[in-house]
Amino acid sequence: MDKIVKITAVVAPMDRANVDTDAIIPKQFLKSIKRSGFGPNLFDEWRYEDVGQPDSDNSKRPLRKEFVLNQSRYQGAKILLTRENFGCGSSREHAPWALKDYGFDVVIAPSFADIFFNNCFKNGIMPLVLDDATVEQLFKEVFATEGYALTVDLEAQRIVKPDGEVIPFEMDAFRRHCLLNGLDDIGLTLAHQDEIRAYEAKRKQEAPWLFSACS
Repeated sequence: MDKIVKITAVVAPMDRANVDTDAIIPKQFLKSIKRSGFGPNLFDEWRYEDVGQPDSDNSKRPLRKEFVLNQSRYQGAKILLTRENFGCGSSREHAPWALKDYGFDVVIAPSFADIFFNNCFKNGIMPLVLDDATVEQLFKEVFATEGYALTVDLEAQRIVKPDGEVIPFEMDAFRRHCLLNGLDDIGLTLAHQDEIRAYEAKRKQEAPWLFSACS
């Protein structure tokens, strides 16, 4: 998992509340568990005029020009600004996979669905909760300014706006540590691999019969 320390990037505004995981990545794309390749189908039903299918050539599909991700001013965005209860619905981990594969590193909202919120941290996405008034002001500024970009500094736990205004944010210390160091659940385990190997060697000496079936 890539580390997230400081990101300066264009913001894409998704002015919708209660965006569910089936909208983020529709059910027909859930057959793969590779974590990659989902970006072209992110928000598929809102992004394209036709119905998407796995392994289809998305470059030839007709786009909905009014959809935010299809507008030239938001190309290359790595920060998604959205409304309350983002990521509700089913618990599919493919939703953060699709967001990450598209290129989003940060999602800002007044609130998130719990399971989606937790899945973001496990997949290298920073979900930031800001109050309604702050989110509303950010929407106004993003819509008013083409190329509007924010700097999200996880180390300092602050967002810096283009005018220099600073917005502080809170984050659980353990989750912050994992994002800063690029640690998912597997990475956290591998960080202790020397201790694990030492323990297994010790147990093999103390109780060799436990390991006989594995040899």
